[in-house]
Amino acid sequence: MATVLYIHANIKPEGTSRSKQVADEFVKQYRTLHPEDTLIELDLYKEDIDFLRPTDLMVTAREFDESARSATHLRYADQFAKADKYIFATPLWNLGLPAIVKAYFDYVTAAGITFTYTAQGPVGLLENKKAIHFAARGGFYTEGPAADYEMADRYLKTILAFLGVYDYQTVAIEGLDAGGDSHQIVSDIVTTLPQLAETF
Repeated sequence: MATVLYIHANIKPEGTSRSKQVADEFVKQYRTLHPEDTLIELDLYKEDIDFLRPTDLMVTAREFDESARSATHLRYADQFAKADKYIFATPLWNLGLPAIVKAYFDYVTAAGITFTYTAQGPVGLLENKKAIHFAARGGFYTEGPAADYEMADRYLKTILAFLGVYDYQTVAIEGLDAGGDSHQIVSDIVTTLPQLAETF
């Protein structure tokens, strides 16, 4: 039995986020195929997430026991560390992720919980976990001249590797605003989801 965190960030009205449309369908398929797993959904815009403050930076995992940590920003790091799998759904905004996703990882990236410092440098503590990212993009960024400008999926893959999560896959939902049929693009990707959900 696995614990799965489904993390999404989009301020569009319900039903209009293409990344969430695809990810929701994936989650539906996943629940059907893995009914024994526990799935926790986090809408980052509905969570109590703000930018880190100076007082937050003074708080470390070593200073709080389990019950006290749950009342601080470290509760997100604890929750993240306890999960086995991660599902992300985000748009590409101005070449990167929505700022709230970065703010969330500033909470999650906590020494002593999700990574640790060693004499050889920082080491991620989240071994043997896996992640999938449903990334919606208006243009084409997987390859071609715009590929170097894509810094959303690149950041997510990098920060997760820093934390020890190397089993990572990207589902690029792209070209949505490039003159093609966005509904067909979404529909085509949805047909691939049962197989993805089975192996995730």
